[in-house]
Amino acid sequence: MIQGIEGAEPPRPAIPDDATRSAASVDTRPPVIAIGGPTASGKSALALALAERLGGVVINADSMQLYEALSILTARPGADALARAPHRLFGIARADDPWSAGRWRRCAAAEIEAARDAGLRPIVVGGTGLYLHALVDGLAAVPPPDPAIRARLRGLLEERGSAAMHDLLARRDPDGARAVRASDPQRILRALEVIEATGEPLHVWQARQAAPPAEGWSVLQILLMPGRDAVYAACEARFDRMIAEGAVEEARAVRAMKLDPALPAMKAVGLAPLLAHCAGALALEDAVAAAKRDTRRYARRQMTWFRNRSRPDRVVAEQYSESLVPEIFSFISDFRLTPNR
Repeated sequence: MIQGIEGAEPPRPAIPDDATRSAASVDTRPPVIAIGGPTASGKSALALALAERLGGVVINADSMQLYEALSILTARPGADALARAPHRLFGIARADDPWSAGRWRRCAAAEIEAARDAGLRPIVVGGTGLYLHALVDGLAAVPPPDPAIRARLRGLLEERGSAAMHDLLARRDPDGARAVRASDPQRILRALEVIEATGEPLHVWQARQAAPPAEGWSVLQILLMPGRDAVYAACEARFDRMIAEGAVEEARAVRAMKLDPALPAMKAVGLAPLLAHCAGALALEDAVAAAKRDTRRYARRQMTWFRNRSRPDRVVAEQYSESLVPEIFSFISDFRLTPNR
């Protein structure tokens, strides 16, 4: 079932009318299509179907599918999908190279313009809500990290551990600490370094109005939001396929890299239990059970984020299937650039 969302979120910032901007600044090309939703909801399959039908380029908006070493555990598009439509920003980063939402947005913007210059429809797809938010609404101007502060805090992390640093954050910024798990040292360090460098919490900076994106794109946002039980079942079935496809061997190869545990790539869902199995600390059956549990929790967080923070033009309230394509395609064909889009 495809639903519209009406009145559920504050209106977007007003877009100046033609009297206050030049006609040349109005982008009249077909809109960029952005597809979001929780893991295992069928986003990639929908993006591929639309790319084939519309003559499109699929552009990755999943923070983990950026990493070359995590093909299986992140369910990156396989050879068949790559042969059926061009894909961009998948598997382009080293596992030891941390990416930010701002860096991703710059690369995504370049890929969108390249696609349009080639006469192709950009189709951005992923479950990283912050990336899609950055694409549509821009990012607040949070100060860049101070190298000296970052080095000092990283030293404290290595000395005291993630839980102790989370306690420190809770004393400095209780609201920010509640939004960050004690097992996520990367986000804990970022929150602490912003406080130390600016005297203000990260969430205060993020709440400030971001400068509107300069590109002037129209973005048609589609959100896949199946019921929780359907998502959980799909997550578990997919992880079983990952194991059959070699997820344990992939985790073993990542372990051999001896990467810093604080790196974003090391937070890929399901990786930690498989690394524990590869180290001999966890039986495979227990590692799979833990990975499935972690995947369900991740999907739940994604659903909460999209429900509370996104402003889609259409919600698909069921798992993707080919039978949905005609209705979604009809909606896309009817979509028109209007003053509030």
